[in-house]
Amino acid sequence: MTMPSACNPKAGVVLLDTREHTPAHEHAVHLKLADGLGRLLGCQHVQPGQPPSAADGYYYLPTETLIGPRRYAALGIQGEQDLFGGLVSHPYMATKAISHPLPAGASFPPGWTDAFARQACDALLRGYTVFSKADARTAAQLLLLDGPLRVKPVLACAGRGQKVIVSADDLEPLLAGMDDQQLALWGLVLEEDLSDVQTFSVGQVRVAGLTCSYHGTQQLTHDHQGTEVYGGSDLVVVRGDYQALLQLPLEDHLRLAVNQAMAYEKAAEQHFPGFVASRRNYDIARGSNPSGHLCSGVLEQSWRLGGASSAELLALQAFADDSALQQVRASTHEVFGTPDLPADATLFYQGNDSELGQLSKFARIREHDHSE
Repeated sequence: MTMPSACNPKAGVVLLDTREHTPAHEHAVHLKLADGLGRLLGCQHVQPGQPPSAADGYYYLPTETLIGPRRYAALGIQGEQDLFGGLVSHPYMATKAISHPLPAGASFPPGWTDAFARQACDALLRGYTVFSKADARTAAQLLLLDGPLRVKPVLACAGRGQKVIVSADDLEPLLAGMDDQQLALWGLVLEEDLSDVQTFSVGQVRVAGLTCSYHGTQQLTHDHQGTEVYGGSDLVVVRGDYQALLQLPLEDHLRLAVNQAMAYEKAAEQHFPGFVASRRNYDIARGSNPSGHLCSGVLEQSWRLGGASSAELLALQAFADDSALQQVRASTHEVFGTPDLPADATLFYQGNDSELGQLSKFARIREHDHSE
């Protein structure tokens, strides 16, 4: 693998925050990620004094999946070499809304295609995406024939906002709180509810001529209110693409998860014009459906920086520093309270966040494996 060519260096890394509100702890992590990406690319993290343009030659770290290729071409974002994250052409493509087909006869937004779900069907759980309250009721009736279902707002993260319902009446209070225009733009997912769930991550990052791929697991923790939330990821990262990952001695369910992520990604590349991503992460759930059958499927994609990105960055840096290195174990940790940090921790945030309270976020690299 090579570092970026001298003929196409980046002038700097720019944090591109497209959100209405970014919590202080997340902003601190984003700044640290921008610094690390700058080291990989051989440039500095910069804060432009005026709106950037294509002529500036910057590399971007967006806080969300970017929507609208033409709009971001004006900043110089043409391909995966220009950003850490992803770019899609329509809002629904940026969320878990793509993970299911529509119920028959349902309304849909511009750019929608059921062809994605048809191609990726073997990698998906049973469920529907809807863009209206009437269609949500139809989808719920279909799914409730087999047992409880999970209602999943597509813009929520870390599992927040999801509700399990067992009857059509349970759906109504949830729909009452939803804005029709937002629903028509972004969508809503209704999906079979799994029990005894394990969630795996499969992903790939490509930066500065380096490609690394990984599988991993997520940990849950409790916030200061006692709510169960994302607590970190533990990743096995290899130098190379998904095929390099499949060369590992994987358990059957992990091999299935990698193959399902690959099928999901291939369908996206074929059916979403303008799709670009240098950071790709997929959550795959394994559990028992309401009929008692063990099943596995991709819950959602993340074509943007995410909870695992601090570990991804440390792995990329380790591969960049040592050309013989083929595999590392990298982990991220989000701990509420004031923990004693391990000696090998790289701290990304520690403080009393105004929204979440005392919180520490750090990443670690362990178990370096070299080629023979």
